[in-house]
Amino acid sequence: MYDYIIVGAGSAGCVLAARLSEDPDVRVLLIEAGPADDAQEIHVPAAFAKLFRTKYDWDYLSEPEPGLEGRRRYLPRGRMLGGSSSMNAMIYIRGNRRDYDSWAAAGADGWAWNDVLPYFLRSENHHAGASAWHGAGGPLPVNPGRSRNPLVDAFLAAAQEAGHPFNPDFNGPEQDGVGYYELTQHDGLRCSTAVAYLRPAIERPNLSVLTGVQCTRVLLDGERAVGVEVDRDGATQELRCEREVVLSAGAYNSPQLLMLSGIGVADELAALGITPKVNLPVGENLQDHPHLAVVHLTDAESLLTAETPENLRLLETEGRGPLTSNAGEGGGFFRTADGLDAPDVQIHAVPAMFHQEGLGAATDHAFHIGAVLLAPTSRGKVTLRSTLPSAKPRILHNYLSTAEDRATAVRALRLVMEIVGQPALSKYRRADFLTPQSDSDADLLAYARRELQTLYHPTSTCAIGPVVDPELRVHGVVGLRVVDASVMPTVVRGNTNAPTIMIAERAADLIRGAVPADV
Repeated sequence: MYDYIIVGAGSAGCVLAARLSEDPDVRVLLIEAGPADDAQEIHVPAAFAKLFRTKYDWDYLSEPEPGLEGRRRYLPRGRMLGGSSSMNAMIYIRGNRRDYDSWAAAGADGWAWNDVLPYFLRSENHHAGASAWHGAGGPLPVNPGRSRNPLVDAFLAAAQEAGHPFNPDFNGPEQDGVGYYELTQHDGLRCSTAVAYLRPAIERPNLSVLTGVQCTRVLLDGERAVGVEVDRDGATQELRCEREVVLSAGAYNSPQLLMLSGIGVADELAALGITPKVNLPVGENLQDHPHLAVVHLTDAESLLTAETPENLRLLETEGRGPLTSNAGEGGGFFRTADGLDAPDVQIHAVPAMFHQEGLGAATDHAFHIGAVLLAPTSRGKVTLRSTLPSAKPRILHNYLSTAEDRATAVRALRLVMEIVGQPALSKYRRADFLTPQSDSDADLLAYARRELQTLYHPTSTCAIGPVVDPELRVHGVVGLRVVDASVMPTVVRGNTNAPTIMIAERAADLIRGAVPADV
């Protein structure tokens, strides 16, 4: 018997397990379906794409996407301790303050920018020390990257030639501009939430961690969650708790578990033979950051040759060099239309031949400039494929399903091509590898429909308001919360790992009934 059972040891789950187990009088169980984070490729930053379609990846695939002419898209998600923080590009971005203020304005009380900033600061150990914008002494190291490829320098110079200002800190007073990304790394190695939060807490006698154990449903006694059912070594087992069950399984798996437990759209559950217990729009409102990139061949050194004995020695002895690269070393935030109150496009500059959704082989030196739609208006849905918990859910993102997103995609690609065409970067172009046929609207949209992929930021399928209340409690169920990116009412403008960690930090206070942190 435990006090709290947390399902999913990812970006949020590791934070919650560490924070809740700070109280020696509570018993915390953390359950992870995947293995421990013990592969070298997890910790070497430049190697993260080698984890795709391995045992460390849930390896999802979207349904045929109508906006992409029926193409399906690969959707990797971390399946190990640390979750996707063990398989991401480590970019530390909080989003824009307008994101959080809009959440609060829509009814998410306590989630405005001034409410959440203290939790960002609490989590952070910033290389420059404490300030109005950054925290020091927190579990999560935030440091400059230790790989500065000249191709990324050239991108930043080209962006400034095109009229975009340099921004030394995307998490400071202004988000707009171009610069180098700060990363969740320590001594050049990945610092996932498993490393930053769970590892220091794992020896506590009141914290238990199970790996290789898949949760199959939440156990309900009337209107109260009393535990979970799991598949452990092929056998079904029930695990009970006295206080709360917390789902931190991510924007695809948390809704799947709720639906398997009878919490979801009643008619859809009944059609599958599941007795509906609470009628909620679980799985709806799915959002993501669509990603559009161009790739050019170059004669300059790229990450193609990163894996040399010399670079391995650099990593092991000095914690620097190409193997510390997070791929997207630099980039920026842009407004591509008049009248916008915040950026609508983000760019990642990658000194490598990153193509075919990260699954294509790198065969030549190249650079990849990718644009992201930061505030998409398209909405997708996660539904059950089967009542078998082992069945992968149906995931439809509905990419480019709105006129607004199609127009933004065209502007985003045009922005990328304009920057690539500046003298500082164009001199590195040997040949086109993956580019639109022309800069006409029709060709840019056709290219977007063909090449669009995820930037790995699914959110909002258990959103505050429709599915959970502002304290992240599932409507209609006592003792059940969701704490992960799925509770975001809308996806934030930027990479989602830091906001997910913030959500878990704040949720720990909500669960403990602590006084909210103050700026």
